[in-house]
Amino acid sequence: MLKECRPELEEFSLNKLEWLVVDDPVGNSTSKGVVLLVATMASFVFPFMGSAVNIALPRLGEELALDAVTLGWITTAYLLSSAILLVPFGRIADIYGRKKIFTCGIAIFTLASLLSGMANSATMLISCRVLQGIGGAMIAGTAVALLTTVFPANERGKVLGITIAAAYIGLSLGPVLGGLLTQHLGWRSIFFLNVPLGLVVIGFTLLKVRGEWTGAKGERFDFAGSVIYSLGLVALVYGFTLLPAMSGVGLIIGGIIGLAAFVRWEMRTRSPVLDINLFKNSKVFTFSNLAALINYSATFAITFLISLYLQYTKGFNPQNAGLILVAMPAVHAIFSPLAGRLSDRIEPRLIASTGMALTTVGLVLFIFLNEETSLKLIIGNLILIGFGLALFVSPNTNAIMSSAPNTAYGVASATIATMRQVGMVLSMGIAMLMFTLYIGRVQITPEYYSLFQQSMRTAFIIFAVLCFGGIFASLARGKVR
Repeated sequence: MLKECRPELEEFSLNKLEWLVVDDPVGNSTSKGVVLLVATMASFVFPFMGSAVNIALPRLGEELALDAVTLGWITTAYLLSSAILLVPFGRIADIYGRKKIFTCGIAIFTLASLLSGMANSATMLISCRVLQGIGGAMIAGTAVALLTTVFPANERGKVLGITIAAAYIGLSLGPVLGGLLTQHLGWRSIFFLNVPLGLVVIGFTLLKVRGEWTGAKGERFDFAGSVIYSLGLVALVYGFTLLPAMSGVGLIIGGIIGLAAFVRWEMRTRSPVLDINLFKNSKVFTFSNLAALINYSATFAITFLISLYLQYTKGFNPQNAGLILVAMPAVHAIFSPLAGRLSDRIEPRLIASTGMALTTVGLVLFIFLNEETSLKLIIGNLILIGFGLALFVSPNTNAIMSSAPNTAYGVASATIATMRQVGMVLSMGIAMLMFTLYIGRVQITPEYYSLFQQSMRTAFIIFAVLCFGGIFASLARGKVR
C-alpha cells in the first residue's frame, strides 16, 4: 500500500513538513520532514548555547573570579566530555536505536543547562558543563545518522546543508542574544533560555517521530574497547591543555599509547565500537575526517579569541561584541545549504578544498590584529572565514556519510562529531597554551592586554599553518563518485 502511494506522497513539499512516508532498514516508517525538523532543531540548540556562553565569558569570569586558563575550561570541559563519548554512543545508537539515544541526549543536555544556570562556583559550573557534554555526545552521535537513514543518497547533501545552516544560525544568534541577555539579565539567563528550547525538541521527538532505527541490532557492545578509547583520548587532550608542564607531556604520551592499544584491540574484536576497516578501506572516509579535524582545530577558537579581543582591547560591551561576531556564522548559515546542494552534483573535495583555502587566508589576516585595526576589516574577515567554512563543512560531511555503509551510519556520524569536538578541544587547547605561556594564571586586566594580544597573534599563526596543511588533506581524499 505504501509503495503504491509513494509517488503521490512524494509530491508534497518537504519545506511545508507534510507527511512524507519512507521505509527504513528495520521496517518502520516515519516522516522525512519531521526527522529533518527534529534534527534541525537539535542542530540549532547545540551550538547556540556554546556561542552565547563565549560572549558571556568576561562577565562570568568577573563574577566567579576566574583566571584566564580556568575561563577557558568553561568551554573545554564541555568539549572534552562530549569528545570522549561520541564514538561509544554512536555505536550504542546503531545497536539499540538512534531515536532512543537522541532523545535521552536532549533530556540530559536540557537538565544540565538548568543546573549550569544555578551554579555558584567554577567547580559546579565546570561539572555541569561535563554533564552537558555527555548529553551533547548522544545528540551529535545520532542526529546526522537519523538523517542519513531516512534520506536517499541524492538528497543527503541538501538536508545536511539545512542542518548545518541551522547550526550556524544558532551560532549567529548566540552572540547576539547572549550579549543582550548577559548585558541585561546576567550570564545565567543564557543557560535558562536553553531549557524551554530543549523541552520543545524532546516533545516533538516523542510525539512526532515514529519508529526506531538500528544498523547493528543484536550485536554486542564493545565495553572494553570503549573504556580504552575514552581513557586514551582524555589523556591525550587533557595533557595537551597542561602543556608546557611535564605532566602534560606524560599524559600525551600515555594517550597516544592508549589510542594505539585501542586500534589494535578493535582490529581483533568481533564487534568493534569503531570499525577500523572504515578507515583502512576508504581513502575518502579517512582523509575527509582528517580534514574535518584540522579545520575545527584551526577555526573553533576564533570566536573565543575575537570575543575577548573586542571586549578587552576594543572596549565593546557584550551586546555590541555579539553583534560583530554574528558576521561569521551568519554567512556560514546562508551559504551552507547551497554548498551542500552543490556537493550532490560536484565532487565534494573541490568545494571543500576551496573553502579550506579561503579560511586560511582569513586566519592569516587575523595575525595582524591590533588595537588600531578597523572594525570594517574585522567584520570583513569574519565574513570571509564564514564563507570558507560554508564551502568546507557541508560537502565534507556529505563525503564522509556517503562513503560509509548503512550499517555504520551511527558510528560514521559519531566519527564526524568526534573530529569536530576533538578539533575544538585542540583549538581551545592552543589558545589556553598561549595564555599560559604569555599571561599565566591571572585574570585578564588592563596591564595584561598587550600580553593577551601577543598570545592571540601566536595562536592565529598556528591556526593558519594548520589550515594550510588541511587544504592538502582535503585534496588527498579522492573522488566520492
